[in-house]
Amino acid sequence: MTLRTCVLPTGRFFVGVHKPTFSVHNHRCHDHLTTLGCLENGTPVINAANFPPGDLKSLNGDWVYEIANPLPFRGVTYIARAWAEKKAGDPASICLPRPPPVSFARTAEKWFGHAPHGAEQTDQAISTLPRPLQLALATTSTDPADLVCLAKISATFVFADKNGEPTGLAYRTGDDESTRPAIEDPHLFDAVANNRHLPDHYKRIMALRPGVQGGSEIVGEFQSESSHIFEYLRTNSYIPGGHYAANLADDAVRYGLEDLGLGDMTGLRHLFYQRTFIRLAEQLSLATPEGRRTLTGEELETLRLQIGRALSGSSDSNRLALDGILWGWNFGYDYAPSDYRLHASHQQIHQQYALVPEKVYTADPQNPKASSLPAYACGDLVADFVRQYRRETGRGFFETYEKAIRENRRTDGRNDLEASLLVHADDQVMIFVPKAQTSQWEIQIMPLHPVGNVAEADGDMRSALDRALWIAARVLSALGARMITGIEFSKRIGEQDPDQRLLYSLLPRLPQSPGAFSEAQLRWINGHYPEDFARACRNKLAEVTGSMGGR
Repeated sequence: MTLRTCVLPTGRFFVGVHKPTFSVHNHRCHDHLTTLGCLENGTPVINAANFPPGDLKSLNGDWVYEIANPLPFRGVTYIARAWAEKKAGDPASICLPRPPPVSFARTAEKWFGHAPHGAEQTDQAISTLPRPLQLALATTSTDPADLVCLAKISATFVFADKNGEPTGLAYRTGDDESTRPAIEDPHLFDAVANNRHLPDHYKRIMALRPGVQGGSEIVGEFQSESSHIFEYLRTNSYIPGGHYAANLADDAVRYGLEDLGLGDMTGLRHLFYQRTFIRLAEQLSLATPEGRRTLTGEELETLRLQIGRALSGSSDSNRLALDGILWGWNFGYDYAPSDYRLHASHQQIHQQYALVPEKVYTADPQNPKASSLPAYACGDLVADFVRQYRRETGRGFFETYEKAIRENRRTDGRNDLEASLLVHADDQVMIFVPKAQTSQWEIQIMPLHPVGNVAEADGDMRSALDRALWIAARVLSALGARMITGIEFSKRIGEQDPDQRLLYSLLPRLPQSPGAFSEAQLRWINGHYPEDFARACRNKLAEVTGSMGGR
């Protein structure tokens, strides 16, 4: 097989291994011996090992497993055996510790041997810190008093009385007559507003109230006993035609994934389905439910079925101008003292979605319709590969992929440890660890039926996808993940190829994996076997699914 994928037509994974043995000619001119320090008994430690006298022969390098991603456009994963063996059989070691408590006020008390003389003195001390230290404190402090002080440094608030709580932000009128909040330090403001230990009252004023982040119109709403979500229209968007953002409302504060209930996920996704189906129906000239209200689940399903019938009877001349679906989720926020934003612009749990055009036309103003290319959608890369896989192997890729997942054998070949890649499965979807992870903690979700996009997903499938996304996010959070990106690979609307299935990928960002030249080449470096990470996820599953009550 010439395809660069680890999924063999037999329904097995191909795992490559490098067992390097090599020699090196020594071209060093001089020895630069020096003392590095000394042992406890005073014996000097000298760097002689760095300066061998001659050529290096018959070196045995560490084994490295090379696993081509199931989807070739996502690159290749390398697993260093020496690192992975340390975690094999000990899945509890695959975790991140919780951040330690941080309080400037308590630290100052240790410095001076007594508490500062009142909050004003603490506030004054924080206000005199160099700005990089203020940014560091804004992202790491767990002391609400620290964060309130930093909030007041970053912006001007309006108070009902001198000793009361703030009622809002002060606003200024610009030269263009527009009104903007009086934010003195936008980066510090964002860092404080996204810290979960900031009092909820300040969170609402700084980040959650409709309008505080600008004039984006609210065009949808989901409200239940356990959740409340607004849908914002982002007209000035990086996506042609704008995109939509489903944000938890100011009376439903969710700053951590452990706060995220299944009802919240259901609401976020309901707005995604609703907006997607309505926009598709409008393109097909179908009647849509009228009135300023949220559609019921039954109405969503009726509309979806109408879209399917209309598409099955349409001709090529009546193709949708917007036929791709984009869905994404950036959870987590961090800001480095060096002024580098480390992840999303908005930690408040939210999701973004849009429709993508079928074509992009030439920018030549003389002939704007003279030529075109397919507009980019990441699911198209899956479609291209699925067709190529069937041409070369005669097999459907996703059915073969599912077989390989279910019959997985351990990467290291051991039979005494668990081999399963599954985290959770029901009769609709599976949650699993991909054999070649593009993030050290990547988890994927895949339907067990030929469903290529949400327009092909019935009510039961949509509910299963919602629950699976919630479980996967909560499991990653239970392991300690604090910054996660979620993406969807979906089939174009109206595309009839049954081989392509919907696929979700959740990609945590780990502290020691910033992304560098290897990742820029799509070479993903991993320090554990996927089977051991899957077991670590399963160990957290009961903890997560046991909290389904309440929200």
